[in-house]
Amino acid sequence: MKGSKVSRRHFLKHGTSSVAATIAATALARMGVNPREALAQTQERKQPRIKWRMQTYAGTALGQHVIKPSIDAFNLAANGEMVIELYYADQLVPQGELIKALQRGVLDAVQTDEDSAQSPVDVSVFGAYFPFATEYSLDVPTLFHWYGLDKIWREAYAKIPNVTWLSAGSWDPCNFATTKPIRSLKDLRGVRVYMFPTGGRFMRRFGVVPVSLPYADVQMAIQTGELDGVAWSGITEVYTVGWADVTKYYLTNPICGAWIGSYLVNTRSWERLPKHLQTLFQLCIDSSHYYRLHWYWWGEAHYRVKGGKLQLTSIPEKEWDTVRKEAYKFWDEVAKRSPRTAQVVKILREYAEVMRKAGRPYRCG
Repeated sequence: MKGSKVSRRHFLKHGTSSVAATIAATALARMGVNPREALAQTQERKQPRIKWRMQTYAGTALGQHVIKPSIDAFNLAANGEMVIELYYADQLVPQGELIKALQRGVLDAVQTDEDSAQSPVDVSVFGAYFPFATEYSLDVPTLFHWYGLDKIWREAYAKIPNVTWLSAGSWDPCNFATTKPIRSLKDLRGVRVYMFPTGGRFMRRFGVVPVSLPYADVQMAIQTGELDGVAWSGITEVYTVGWADVTKYYLTNPICGAWIGSYLVNTRSWERLPKHLQTLFQLCIDSSHYYRLHWYWWGEAHYRVKGGKLQLTSIPEKEWDTVRKEAYKFWDEVAKRSPRTAQVVKILREYAEVMRKAGRPYRCG
């Protein structure tokens, strides 16, 4: 065919791939197609049309469980239409600036508690560990789906420009892992602990000294004696992130039974997504909620029994009831902040009463 012949010298010098390209370019030209434009269109099809940046509150080790499997699944199922780039604690912005970064469009999505992210909503106090609000992980989805907390959270975030709340789920309980044994309330006095803000303010009433540090600095701070421990998670995370290597004791009495975390998105980014990708993202959120339910349920028992690194201690239940009763006073104080916080506290009290009357296995005390 005229114009498509390739010399022996050209073949030997450039190889078969170059020959194929030459023949293809000639064929495209004969069809009236610009080869460069065709190449550009092909490359464009290979690149995802939509790219998001998402940051989680969790460090890299923890993130492998609490979010990465669901984001990997999303990227696979999106089939090239969209990709989410996942970043871990403080990698793009500090934890306390997550919501501001989301508003500005620096981030398209976040997974976090409202408490440590300093979310500008009155319900942020209930994020992470609101003292004694929950006893089991299933309490969280039940409160949001069947007691109306989801509607309250949406209402609260409707006041925040360019931020959309999508979902909340449960994580692990909040217990102390320390370098010193805690067997009574007096042992808590003066203990310097890495904690979430609300839980820390509450535990000050019992002499605990809450300390705020970047997540990545916590382990070294325990090793150097700047911290006496953490009350940031249950035992699953203590082992997963390496804190079990620098602490010695684990207090089995929880301040709260389950951490509350949310998924939030930049409103403009969310509204630009086609409906099928919005649905896919929400399904992947649900898959993450499900994974965490069974992973933490397994881990909290497994590491207590088979972990081997930490000695378990307990404060007698009657003495611990002092903390529980003080928590209910704390609830009353929070209820006075706004009509919405009062509504949440009312729901928590109603829920606690229903669970108490239902008895085992809903409540064992």
